[in-house]
Amino acid sequence: MSLTRRDFTRRSAVTGAGVALAGSVGALATAPGALAAQETTDDGADVLGRAPGYGPLVPDPDGLLALPAGFSYRVLTHSGRTKLETGEFTPSNHDGTATFEGPRGVTLLVNNHELSGPRSKWPHPVPLTEGLVYDPAASGGCTVVEVRRGGHVAEWVGIAGTATNCAGGSTPWGTWLTCEETEEKAGQNGMTKDHGYVFEVDPYDRRANRGPKPVKALGRYAHEAVVVDPKRGHLYLTEDASGPNGLLYRWTPPHGFKHGRGKLRTLADDAGVLKAPKCYDSGGRFVDDLSRATRIGTVYGVDWAEVPDRDARTVPVRQQFDDGDITRARKLEGMWWGDGGVYIVASFSRDESPVQHDGQVWFYNPSRRTLTLKVLLGVNPDPAEDGAFDGPDNITVSPYGGLVIAEDGEGVQHLFGATEHGRTYPIARNELNAGTPEKPSYSEFTGVTFSPDGKTLYASIQTPGILLAITGPWRRQRG
Repeated sequence: MSLTRRDFTRRSAVTGAGVALAGSVGALATAPGALAAQETTDDGADVLGRAPGYGPLVPDPDGLLALPAGFSYRVLTHSGRTKLETGEFTPSNHDGTATFEGPRGVTLLVNNHELSGPRSKWPHPVPLTEGLVYDPAASGGCTVVEVRRGGHVAEWVGIAGTATNCAGGSTPWGTWLTCEETEEKAGQNGMTKDHGYVFEVDPYDRRANRGPKPVKALGRYAHEAVVVDPKRGHLYLTEDASGPNGLLYRWTPPHGFKHGRGKLRTLADDAGVLKAPKCYDSGGRFVDDLSRATRIGTVYGVDWAEVPDRDARTVPVRQQFDDGDITRARKLEGMWWGDGGVYIVASFSRDESPVQHDGQVWFYNPSRRTLTLKVLLGVNPDPAEDGAFDGPDNITVSPYGGLVIAEDGEGVQHLFGATEHGRTYPIARNELNAGTPEKPSYSEFTGVTFSPDGKTLYASIQTPGILLAITGPWRRQRG
């Protein structure tokens, strides 16, 4: 059942829930400790004297990762240094990651490798392991990393021959959905098959990954991330694209379909229904782009419009809609299921969008069919200076409250937290300078996710490709 603009306007007038916040919150969560939805003191603490986070970051004498006092890290994989079980070097360009609980204290991670174009472009592409290859011309894929209780680390290929594996998402049934952020077709850039799909990878059963098959029912476009609604069975997917700006999607399974390990690959190419959102404000006015929201607490009602040709045979999916048909957003990135809904990142917006910003985090409530702006980062005037955050990308819900976000912005790169009220604080800073002392350059963070027991935060420095395990005195974050 669609939620009409009249329904949303009437519901908003009756309940006042969330909608009253729109336009009432003046501060932007731009700097560490900045307050979005409540009063702060000059030192960034809330009115009760509680500052979020774990204190200032301490420079790393090894020049890799600055952390708060009491925290430490361990390198698990390092492209060009560590090796797979089969003897090849760990592939480069680490990206989206999820953790899975293994037997006897083992933690399994599936790690995307965002490698685009032909294999000759990269010194360490994902090896073409027999039986696990989709397109032998493509460079990307996933590896599975096993971390045992005693510290031993092993790594093997989960899927190969895919392209630009950016983010993805874990499933309630214990698999990983890896997303290709590309629209290349066979014959383009050396590819022998069409790309721009989602593939399922099983971290527990290597045999289940043989003969990779794209889940074409989820559409062909520049996929970024995906989450599964465990109650309704819907899949939500983001598109990182421009010209025009990309879309959020919702896939509804066909009647009678039941999710489970390997079930997605059994679907017909046109199974279920793929739709994009059409948003409107509390006054019933159509919202063309999510960048229009300039206050934390803004709430939009959401209806959904069906995608005409999900495989984009002649026209990219996002170009199949007229401007008044759907709501767009620049740089739709990471997603995570939590609190009964979907957290969704829009990384930044510039001249291609109605309003400029350096990052938004939205929350979609499927029960109310609303999008609520939770975090808003104002345009960072000086990204080279440590302090403000910009360009959120991968995201995870923290077991200690709020969110942990990987930064893919300009200049200095961080892992940072955001409380339930939108207050931000630093967790880590990349100190691996890939540039020069005069013109430093720092790679983005990717693949942020906690271990199943919540004691370890995993994240990667994308270039060259370093997977890190961070431990320390985690505690509940409030405010």
